[in-house]
Amino acid sequence: MNKHSTDFEIPSGPAARRVSRQVRIHHGTREVFVGGNAPVVVQSMTNTDTADAIGTAIQVKELARAGSELVRITVNTPEAAAAVPAIREQLDRMDVDVPLIGDFHYNGHQLLTAFPACAEALSKYRINPGNVGQGAKRDTQFAQMIEVACRYGKPVRIGVNWGSLDQALLARIMDENAQRSEPFSSQSVMYEALVTSALENAQRAEELGLPGDQITLSCKVSGVQDLIAVYRELAKRCDYPLHLGLTEAGMGSKGIVASTAALSVLLQEGIGDTIRISLTPEPGGDRTREVIVAQEILQTMGLRKFTPMVIACPGCGRTTSTVFQELADRIQTYLREQMPLWKTDYPGVEEMNVAVMGCIVNGPGESKHAHIGISLPGTGESPAAPVFVDGQKSVTLRGEHIAEEFQAIVLDYVKTRYGRP
Repeated sequence: MNKHSTDFEIPSGPAARRVSRQVRIHHGTREVFVGGNAPVVVQSMTNTDTADAIGTAIQVKELARAGSELVRITVNTPEAAAAVPAIREQLDRMDVDVPLIGDFHYNGHQLLTAFPACAEALSKYRINPGNVGQGAKRDTQFAQMIEVACRYGKPVRIGVNWGSLDQALLARIMDENAQRSEPFSSQSVMYEALVTSALENAQRAEELGLPGDQITLSCKVSGVQDLIAVYRELAKRCDYPLHLGLTEAGMGSKGIVASTAALSVLLQEGIGDTIRISLTPEPGGDRTREVIVAQEILQTMGLRKFTPMVIACPGCGRTTSTVFQELADRIQTYLREQMPLWKTDYPGVEEMNVAVMGCIVNGPGESKHAHIGISLPGTGESPAAPVFVDGQKSVTLRGEHIAEEFQAIVLDYVKTRYGRP
């Protein structure tokens, strides 16, 4: 009897996307679709003072160049609201047509009403129902913001956050829970309050005249398991597009790991239509890092293609030379920097894989699996670096200019394989 089975279950990738409505967000001729059968959209947010129109426009440009398809800006003061049209104009002069989302809290009803040019220049509004007012003022102020969105035909994200949850709604749900014969846990009550807030406010927005296909929902929390639980329930109870992201992911590797852990589970289940990775930058750090992480999550899961992927070994005692590390970093940086031009001139290049390996153990094999790869010499090996193109050995590089020569080979491959006839 054969003890070995060949009936392997072949991975089929993420589950079919949850069926949702589709929201159109646009600026001029640029259109971004969220939900429906559209790809998962990457967005980001500036951390500049929005009143600084030039500084904000420059950062928006950087985020858009990195691949952010929507960019959110804080609109929190009259000065910020007054600067929004200037930001949009500056971006248009720089040929940056990325749609802008205005992030409103507390005084959004006043700013959208008092600064119609701001309301018109934005492509979408984000409204936090927990921060639109208290008591009798809450419904009026929420209605004012929705009415402005209707007037200018702007879509809205109703973004609930557990750090600023509507306390009246939370108290109501707690009272209802106390009447149950078997009350839910306090954690379950919090989950229910988040989901209920999003759904009730979406329903209220529709009652006020905002079309259902102009509404996106989010329920932001900062815990991985909390996010998964809340979005699973939210996905069951509505067909609005859903925006995913931890509200405060954290810094460095912690923020990247937490975001990846939470979003990957939901995306694998077909939940999520647009994502943001809310990383805290290192002091003086690059804001575009959150865009790159979002893209890499989607690309490594096989959901989208953004830029050629570099495969590189981690290094070991056989790879005491740092040459392969430096070359891998150089090639990865080079590929990402070229993408703003390459995605237009060389369609399909984002599907390319490049291998940069450090020794003979797995180097030639990995290089053959990639579209183009190089196997650098490890400790004690002959000082030669064979290059493989589409699985076949092409050339062997030697000397002090291996990095420059390999980069030239990569560029020639891109032009030959992906260039238009």
